[in-house]
Amino acid sequence: MPRDDSLLRDGQFLRYLVSRCLSVAGNVATLIALPVLVYRTSDDAGLTALVAGCEAAPYLLLGLFSGALTDRWDRRRVMIVADVLSTLVLATIPLAAWLGTVTVPHVLAVAFVGPSIGVFFDGAVFGAVPTLVGRDRIASANSLTWSVQSVIEIVVPSVVGALMAVLDPAWLLGFDALTFAASAALIAGIHRPMHDATRARSALTVRQVFRDIGEGLDYLVHHPGVRTMTVIGFVQCVSLGGYMALSVVWIDRVLGLGTDGWRFGVTYAAWALGGLAASLSLPALVRFVTPARITLLALPVAAGIGIAVSRLQTWWLAAPLMMVWAAAATLVTINSITYRQQVTPEHLLGRVNTAGRMLSWGIGWTGGALLAGLVVGPLGLRPTMLAFTVVNLVGVLVAWTSPLRRTPVQDTPAVSVSA
Repeated sequence: MPRDDSLLRDGQFLRYLVSRCLSVAGNVATLIALPVLVYRTSDDAGLTALVAGCEAAPYLLLGLFSGALTDRWDRRRVMIVADVLSTLVLATIPLAAWLGTVTVPHVLAVAFVGPSIGVFFDGAVFGAVPTLVGRDRIASANSLTWSVQSVIEIVVPSVVGALMAVLDPAWLLGFDALTFAASAALIAGIHRPMHDATRARSALTVRQVFRDIGEGLDYLVHHPGVRTMTVIGFVQCVSLGGYMALSVVWIDRVLGLGTDGWRFGVTYAAWALGGLAASLSLPALVRFVTPARITLLALPVAAGIGIAVSRLQTWWLAAPLMMVWAAAATLVTINSITYRQQVTPEHLLGRVNTAGRMLSWGIGWTGGALLAGLVVGPLGLRPTMLAFTVVNLVGVLVAWTSPLRRTPVQDTPAVSVSA
């Protein structure tokens, strides 16, 4: 698939891209600030790991419903409302800091409620992007979006690490609140339809919602490629969820970097740099290699490098290996999302993609994070990190014994893009 430069001349897509990049910048700051805020307040590894669980749990609880509902609602309107509500929720943390009333329960509540709103935004995005750009440009759109986001994820952690040396992490959530407000304004200016306005939608009832959920799950279960990609995503998220839930503690206690300063930021940025390399390379890779083959090759690389990183104690060696690990893991992730968006019919896009994300992010990441918080006490930090990286070997086994070894890319259903 050649690189599609027409996306850079598509004003409607660029509005979406800028809105996502602003929100990503704020989200990166929040993802670093929240666990650091809890860790500094409690000095408890279990509570720190609980932050990651709270961030992922909404997909477990709401993922299926968000997909079914956003397939029927106006996706653009859902995205705007979600951004506005996220602005209000995040703003409560800096407000509490100003009043001197920040508590661990409050931080954990924001860590849960914010992503709960985001589940509905994601449900809308999964269906909106293929309609916004067209099926033939999905891989390029995803690659461009992830590439720009990865650059942000490289720069922002270093800045956040330096800022936390002089600022309370609570104030960084105010920045995230502002980015959500800007995102809402940008999406409000997108006039191209983000759903098939010609398709009749029946009256929405509780029974119909559950019927819609069942239809999406049925497609996911019975499509060989989508089903296998989802199982692999689940295993990888269990592994990464457990590891990332304890990453702040690992950087502090094992790598000896503390929780602020440029070395702390550089270590976080290493993961983002690997993600950038993966997102930039995907459009070129899919020209010569099928999505199935990319997944089959990237998974064992991610598993092996992850195990090696978990045994290291020097940050300058861990950081470059984390880049390679991140590149392989990100290839699997982007490839899976792109594949689902390409092969899923328009009226099922929200349901199938949120179901897949619920199983991987909601159940896998949440379960991995919560389990890490439970076992880190009796097992110890380094054995726990090793155990969760070894889990990814299960994904390798699943992939290499699955239909991916013989399933080609299927023809994708057509979708029109209005001017």
